[in-house]
Amino acid sequence: EFALTKIEENDIKDDSGTEPVTEDESDPEDLEVFYPTHQWQTLHPGQAVPAGSHVRLNLQTGEREAKLAGSENGKSDMREEKRRKRLSKMEIDSNSFTSQELKKALAKMKESEKTERMAREEEVRKKFRPIEELKEEFEKLNVKLETDYEIMVKLIGKFNSSASTLAEKVAALYDLEYYVHQVDNAKDFLSLGGLQLVINVLNSTEAALKEHAAFVLGAALSSNPKVQIEAIEAGALQKLLVILATEQPLAVKKKALFALSSMLRHFPYAQQQFLKLGGLQVLRNFFREKGMEALYIRVVTLLYDLIMEKMLLEDSPNGDHTQEKIEQYRQVRLVPAVVEQDWCTLVSNLLATPEHDTREKVLKTVSVLMAFCKEHYRGDPRLGTTLGLLRREYEELAAQELREGDEEGYFKELLGSVNTIIQELR
Repeated sequence: EFALTKIEENDIKDDSGTEPVTEDESDPEDLEVFYPTHQWQTLHPGQAVPAGSHVRLNLQTGEREAKLAGSENGKSDMREEKRRKRLSKMEIDSNSFTSQELKKALAKMKESEKTERMAREEEVRKKFRPIEELKEEFEKLNVKLETDYEIMVKLIGKFNSSASTLAEKVAALYDLEYYVHQVDNAKDFLSLGGLQLVINVLNSTEAALKEHAAFVLGAALSSNPKVQIEAIEAGALQKLLVILATEQPLAVKKKALFALSSMLRHFPYAQQQFLKLGGLQVLRNFFREKGMEALYIRVVTLLYDLIMEKMLLEDSPNGDHTQEKIEQYRQVRLVPAVVEQDWCTLVSNLLATPEHDTREKVLKTVSVLMAFCKEHYRGDPRLGTTLGLLRREYEELAAQELREGDEEGYFKELLGSVNTIIQELR
């Protein structure tokens, strides 16, 4: 009763008295697809309207009309654009198609995508090996994989074997040096008896064995208090000083000095024993030997580190552990021994060397010694002349750096160190 036009029952029957097939009763596969636009178009019977379209009944003409959903200004929405791209992909030329044809086209697209995916997977399989194969190889590798501990056991055994040649023993020591750099490995090396073994080798008549044994010892001692204590109790300090005090090849003395430095750093007890055994005098004798010039800066660097180590500890905030350390360092009379043995002059004379790196380290050491050697330095005309020459040289080099745009250059820093020492001596 609410319809705009009332249709009588006999109006919908044909002359034969049967009801005609309506649009809703038609086979969906025979429907003709309606292509809407942004303008209202007449919708004919039998046409299938795409989902999302607007449909209305024109009251003036009595016909159904449809158009695309979206704005009235002609801009197509994203769904329409995607739909047109899909239709273009399927290469549909006709203006109409059935739902069965749509199903076949969709199936074709899926089949094409599946083929492409399989081709890509096959390409990946050619480039990469299967995970199962990799797992098998990893398992084989794990069976043969050796720990650092096991490797050190083999190297120590190889070195200690009477059947091993000199070259094989040197090679074993060379490999051991690599492993004992790690703190935990160095402790294992100690438990295996390797530390005592290399300390004993320091007495060997073979220079190559002494050199590499000192190298292994220095690596194991570095920042490892437990090994430091065991080494000094095993007599390593005395053996190293013997090597440094006697005639030995330069390579042997370099490695022995490296091991000595590793033992003394951050170990005040070893520093006390070093001074008692005359170690500072042993190092001073290097400056009288010919061919030992390569060791000069190493000795000066060690001296600087030991003095600064004590000074920094004394300046740090007090605590139970720190106070204990301070008490230990107070027993190390390093500075009085340095002044007594005239290291002030020995160090300052190295400023005449041409290498900037050596000068830098010597300038730092002179600055540290200034508190104890000031009067001596003031009365040394040679030092004043050397400092004047260095200032002029570094002024020119610093000015060149500035012209090149380097305002905080290396030579400017060296110039600052020279000027500071000159100022303190006035």
